Amino acid sequence: MVWFKKDLRTIDHAALSQASRSGPVLPLFIVEPMFWAQPDASARQWEFCAESLAELREALAALGQPLVIRTGEALEVLKALQRQRGIAQLWSHQETGNDFTYRRDRAVAHWCHEQGIPWHQPRCFGVIRAMGTRDGWAPAWELLMRQPVCADSAALPRLDGIDPGGIPSSDELKLPSDPCPGRQRGGRSQGLALLESFLQHRGRRYAKELSSPLTAFESCSRLSAHLTFGTMSMREIVQITRLNKGPKAFIERLHWHCHFIQKLESQPSLEYQNAHRAYDGLRADDPQRLALWIDGRTGWPFVDACMRALRHHGWINFRMRAMLMSVASYQLWIPWRQSGEALARLFVDYEPGIHWNQCQMQSGTSGINTVRIYNPIKQGLDHDPEGTFIRQWLPELEDVPVSGIHTPWLLPQPPESYPQPVVDYELAARQARDQVWGLRKGKGYRCEADAIQRRHGSRRRRRPRPPVDNGQLSLELG
Repeated sequence: MVWFKKDLRTIDHAALSQASRSGPVLPLFIVEPMFWAQPDASARQWEFCAESLAELREALAALGQPLVIRTGEALEVLKALQRQRGIAQLWSHQETGNDFTYRRDRAVAHWCHEQGIPWHQPRCFGVIRAMGTRDGWAPAWELLMRQPVCADSAALPRLDGIDPGGIPSSDELKLPSDPCPGRQRGGRSQGLALLESFLQHRGRRYAKELSSPLTAFESCSRLSAHLTFGTMSMREIVQITRLNKGPKAFIERLHWHCHFIQKLESQPSLEYQNAHRAYDGLRADDPQRLALWIDGRTGWPFVDACMRALRHHGWINFRMRAMLMSVASYQLWIPWRQSGEALARLFVDYEPGIHWNQCQMQSGTSGINTVRIYNPIKQGLDHDPEGTFIRQWLPELEDVPVSGIHTPWLLPQPPESYPQPVVDYELAARQARDQVWGLRKGKGYRCEADAIQRRHGSRRRRRPRPPVDNGQLSLELG
């Protein structure tokens, strides 16, 4: 049995390739209602996944055996198939997901051990399981990326008497309504087309145009959701990009994609616990501010425009993700777990290992990164000086002149349909900076920070670190 998780392809799929050479294969995807009910999941993510599943089913059918889809709790589905067909071996790629998938996989591993079923889990990304130290991680990533793309799987004998099952809709999964009219389509064919257009023409000004939302939607690769759901493999993207002399900055981001996931693999608690415990209890719940931020009604035009664009597309570029998280954490003083869950649901390309580490970085709780407090007005002036992006997403400001588009509350007659700022952003930033930096002066802070650095810090000393907007909140690979 090959259990497809978020690796929805047949090309460069080590689990499928190796299993197909061991005997008949039942390719399985389990739709887990409890997983999709988690606070970091959404209908927009499921719809991308469902489209990718439809293409995967066609690709597997072409090999001889269509994808089998079952809906239910994973362990119960596996138990039922064991009773019906017998499972000689279970294959799946390693997964570094959220706390739900971590606990689920531990339960499955225990059951497999009890049943005497070998569970083979080849690596998918450049993440190394049970890694005791980060020493040597970067060359290990490079070695994996340089290995030949995994051989195509052998023909799959058709298994008789198995209902392939249907792909449920988001309504059938009882997912909350989640309009996302600008969402990317799922499926490997979509990912291949994006990579080709990026390498042929869209990515020519990648390094210069990835930071502004005016240009990033076109100049970034837009492959992040395809990596999250595995319609393409990391290795094939790296190799195709290098073969076509694609942007070096893009390859750097692919490396940092795995770098951040490795942190969560090594310390799953980073999803819900401050990396540096000195920050425990720093921020208090504020549902009203959280709601205004989610709805794009903070009163800071560039922030609100970015949030509304994200709600529409399910994607926005990294620099703006970092700004949104920073504003929520500092000016609005919202706990990173709450704002992080809201962003996770909005990101079609939500990748837990990257997302939660970036949430902590941008909110100052990682313990080893510089406290970076984004000025929401300066960000707008830098990346949307004429207010073009603002007017696109805030029609209530379409008649405001350039001189007031970034600070409409200062106009002699502020627009009545647009809210006043939630707080004084400069005063709030100063107060936040004082509190965060004050904790860094506490007794024992440096000792714990040094331990975090030894455990999670990059060892790539000879190569330049990425600019401040590299990394990713979801990940924008670019």
